[in-house]
Amino acid sequence: MNITPNAGRGMRQNGPRPKKEAQHRINNYITAQTVRVVGENFEPKIVSLREALAIADQYELDLVEISPQANPPVCKVMDYQKYLYEQKKKAKEIKANSAKTTVKEIHMGPQTDDHDFNFKCNHAIKFLKDGYKVKLMVTFRGRSIIYKDQGELLLLRFAQQLEEVGKVDQLPTLLGKNMTMMISPKSKKK
Repeated sequence: MNITPNAGRGMRQNGPRPKKEAQHRINNYITAQTVRVVGENFEPKIVSLREALAIADQYELDLVEISPQANPPVCKVMDYQKYLYEQKKKAKEIKANSAKTTVKEIHMGPQTDDHDFNFKCNHAIKFLKDGYKVKLMVTFRGRSIIYKDQGELLLLRFAQQLEEVGKVDQLPTLLGKNMTMMISPKSKKK
């Protein structure tokens, strides 16, 4: 008996892939006998499918069924490939313009020195100007948890330094051994 090692594991057999179903029925794939034809160059009218195909052929365009549930179905005379291209372009543009927020973290201890504070403050300003949110975190190690007041003052001082480029989203909160505060960039006026 010859058993293959991957038998029965749902592997795809060689052969043609199933085609995606088209978004719209076009030209000869329209099944209705009478349709309402609309377009940019003529008045809407109800005609037989054969006449509608002749109209589309006259303008050297496609007949696209845009509203199959209507009675009779509505078909538009248009360049279907151009329409699909514009839809892809719009979707890509919407995706590119969607807000993608990234959070940058800055870690400190409760007794952070002034030089280190200024260094981290400059980094935070750069992040905020680049459009990132900044999560400031003071980590308490060992017995340094007794200095949580110092940690809170440090975070509030940080927020005061960044008030020109950012606004506080979340005031300092203590979670376990970490005190965090969120600052987001101020929106730029156009």
